[in-house]
Amino acid sequence: MKMTPSEALVETLVAERVDTVFGIVGSAYMDALDLFPAAGIRFVPVAHEQAACHAADGLARVTGRPQACIAQNGPGAANFVSAMAAAYWAHSPVVAITPETGSMGIGTGGFQELDQMPMFERQTVYQVRVNRPERMAELARRAFYMAKNFNGPTQLNIPRDYFYGVCEDEIYSTALIGRGPGDPEALGRAAELLAQAAYPVILAGGGVSQADALAEVKALAEYLSAPVANSYLHNDTFPASHPLAVGPIGYCGSKAAMRTIARADVVLALGSRLGPFGTLPQYDIDYWPRQGKIIQVDVNAAVLGLSKRVDVASCGDVKAFSTDLLKRIQALKPGARPDAARLGEIAEAKRVWAEELAQWSSVTRSPMHPRRFLRELARAIPDGSIIATDIGNNSSMCNAYFTFSNVRQHLAALSWGNCGFAYGAAMGAAFGAPGRPVFAFQGDGAYGISGIQEVMTAVREKIPVIAIVANNLEWGAEKKNQIDYYANRFVGANLPGNPDYARLAVDMGAKGYRVTDPTEVGDAVHDAVASGQPCVINAMIQGGAEVLAEPFRRDALKMPVRYLEKYRHLAA
Repeated sequence: MKMTPSEALVETLVAERVDTVFGIVGSAYMDALDLFPAAGIRFVPVAHEQAACHAADGLARVTGRPQACIAQNGPGAANFVSAMAAAYWAHSPVVAITPETGSMGIGTGGFQELDQMPMFERQTVYQVRVNRPERMAELARRAFYMAKNFNGPTQLNIPRDYFYGVCEDEIYSTALIGRGPGDPEALGRAAELLAQAAYPVILAGGGVSQADALAEVKALAEYLSAPVANSYLHNDTFPASHPLAVGPIGYCGSKAAMRTIARADVVLALGSRLGPFGTLPQYDIDYWPRQGKIIQVDVNAAVLGLSKRVDVASCGDVKAFSTDLLKRIQALKPGARPDAARLGEIAEAKRVWAEELAQWSSVTRSPMHPRRFLRELARAIPDGSIIATDIGNNSSMCNAYFTFSNVRQHLAALSWGNCGFAYGAAMGAAFGAPGRPVFAFQGDGAYGISGIQEVMTAVREKIPVIAIVANNLEWGAEKKNQIDYYANRFVGANLPGNPDYARLAVDMGAKGYRVTDPTEVGDAVHDAVASGQPCVINAMIQGGAEVLAEPFRRDALKMPVRYLEKYRHLAA
């Protein structure tokens, strides 16, 4: 059909089931933007492009489909960079549409000119510059195909004059290629190891959620009576209420999970790259089993055996692999029954950890102890809610408190660890799960990066995100480092004079709640959920050495050594 390149791009979005695009209005792509309403695409104008990319990421994680964001060329596109890295490490199919300087002006240093390809090179699974306007549909289609089949973000870079012209194009959707269970020989060896294992443990990674493989993993775990741990910051990959669930490993996670996986003679890591930060010792527990056999399954062959030695590696779909694996184990070990003794051990490990966590969380004072606040918050959040969590001390502590019943409910910043992730991701998630409560949990530092200004977006666009601000007037994770390594010399860690975020929210048209006592938390959450409006809960919590969790980078920091005379008083 005869069409303009703008029409070809927009029709390709429609074919790929994109009905929401996040960005900030810009002249570079205005010809295509003009078509969005008639195409049935809602354009959501955010306050900062980073939030637009995070929103596309959040929507992609909740729906399991590629989602799009778009920006003005130059500075607008540059604001996508950090958020695209977050999507890359989350294996999230975000398609970043980045208009650029017109084709005849590239290299002349014109207005808002920037070479936009190199800065996305290392955090995309595919990138392409449209080199002819007649190829718009073809290359846009390719960006979506690669995003969905390589589980990651892609960049579609378009010279701004290429939105205009005439082309003959065919519009159609791209296929999702099935991966299958992987290498049959690896499946056979995995089945033998697990059938013979005395204490197998399953580590459910983000791939379980992405493959919608929860039912298959549950069936496998139940047949083996295998405890299931969640990988770091993927608390939604196995239901917390299941008798075999032991919780998340990693920073500020579950001691029950760490003590359990330490006992494993075989670990089945499903959809996890076994990232180094997610398997570091925690609570002084060096829990990664040194003698156990490791089976690692992932759709990305590049991560197999990358961070941990593995005995069996299989490049395959977690859902298909788990289905085939269970059949093989049933043939090798027919008639397996629930292991009552093991279930009792799991229940006891969880009871001991729950009692310890409850003791930590029982302190009553003003401002609130962060753990007491998190306990009350976790109790109040309705089952089935989606929670986007940011980076920082309190956002990490919530790893031990937030539990989930199904996949695609926990959206975390993961190992990219960029502050400001949660609010944008929550906005996108709200579009993907209308009617379900969506929370953005951030410390006051991260909220200052993204949350404040994006509340305006939520109000304007009627997005019912509930922001939870753990406000301790400090950058807690970095302050803990300065306490432990730098003798309480605080440089840049304190945030005195924070405004009342609840009052700011009201001024912007949202609902605001200032919470100072644990007894107020539940009522604030329930009222916010019932309102169906954008809300901000400003929770005043205690800061300082007494309540901060372990530092993030105990593996990377050392006690200071100073050689110059003027700095010797700063040595350890």
